[in-house]
Amino acid sequence: MVPKLSIIVPVLNEAATLPGLLQSLAMQSERNIELIVVDGGSTDGTGELLASCRRQLDFPLALLATAAGRGRQLNVGAQQARGDNLLFLHADCRFHNPRALAESLSCFSTEIARRGDDALAGRFALCFSGSRAAAILPFAYYESKARLNRPGCIHGDQGILLRRNFFDQIGRFDESLPYLEDERLAAAVFRMGQWLLLPAEIHTSARRFEEEGLFPRQLLNALILGAEAAGLEVFLRRAPALYRQQNHAERLALLPFFLQLTALFRQMPWRQRIRTWYRAGRFLRDNGWQLLLVFDVWSGVRQNSSYRGEATPVLDRFAPWFDRFTDHVVGHLLATVILWSLIQGTTQILRAREALVGNRSHPAVL
Repeated sequence: MVPKLSIIVPVLNEAATLPGLLQSLAMQSERNIELIVVDGGSTDGTGELLASCRRQLDFPLALLATAAGRGRQLNVGAQQARGDNLLFLHADCRFHNPRALAESLSCFSTEIARRGDDALAGRFALCFSGSRAAAILPFAYYESKARLNRPGCIHGDQGILLRRNFFDQIGRFDESLPYLEDERLAAAVFRMGQWLLLPAEIHTSARRFEEEGLFPRQLLNALILGAEAAGLEVFLRRAPALYRQQNHAERLALLPFFLQLTALFRQMPWRQRIRTWYRAGRFLRDNGWQLLLVFDVWSGVRQNSSYRGEATPVLDRFAPWFDRFTDHVVGHLLATVILWSLIQGTTQILRAREALVGNRSHPAVL
């Protein structure tokens, strides 16, 4: 029997998280599914775990192997999928509602029928698990932002649901980098179709934020997305190497990324440097609306701790005015100056902090 839904999950050393996903899928009322797990070279027993779990599941489970790289793994899984509906998930995703897949598939099919074409992609409302109560405001902001239909708000940890035909039409996942495949596919959907927020929540782990620090991880994400917008492909190719040098159990070290960025700008001819800064400045301006969302989330959480972007009156009212007064050459130049100042200032602060920590670790000998 051809499955109604093919679920593709890329993994690399996810033996600890996969049992939770398998249990979550086994609880779903929509059982006409197949699960395709694509391993990028795990060494923690992921393959053996899946082989032992396969006999306990009442839906097909296939384990594929390919070279590491999430985009490549997702494409390999999609190529082997038998269903017409493709759902791309991360290994640490969970569905608490047993009707999440059934209700979302129904909503997705209804919207496609209403549109008259399948140029549609769905994603779930994001919820973080494991977040500390002290960080309720930042996580409420991330979850609220993920519910908006705006560029830069949709990521792979929300799950991505597409019809195969549209997936092939937009060009599949980019494989040129070991990351950003979800960002580039989301941008392609915005260009060629439409995003739909599905009527179910997906829960994902907050482990990376908790281990590396909320602010450092968010700042690095912004730096990478800004480099993407500015066309800094060299920085994007070098960033994974800088990241792999760090201990993932400790707070994220940002200085190597800023030093790499500064060095790249110094190597550019001055015309290219100006153009790149200007493109990065436009990215900053294009995301200035997020400051308005901060006010909405702060106000919403004060009134109700479970607020997750249900209403955004400040954003809705003032975003058009913000665009009117800033989306022009002068506004872009001003944003460029602000961004240049922020990068320079942050680099100096990180240098000073590194020197201070180094001095404390290696006290002078008297």
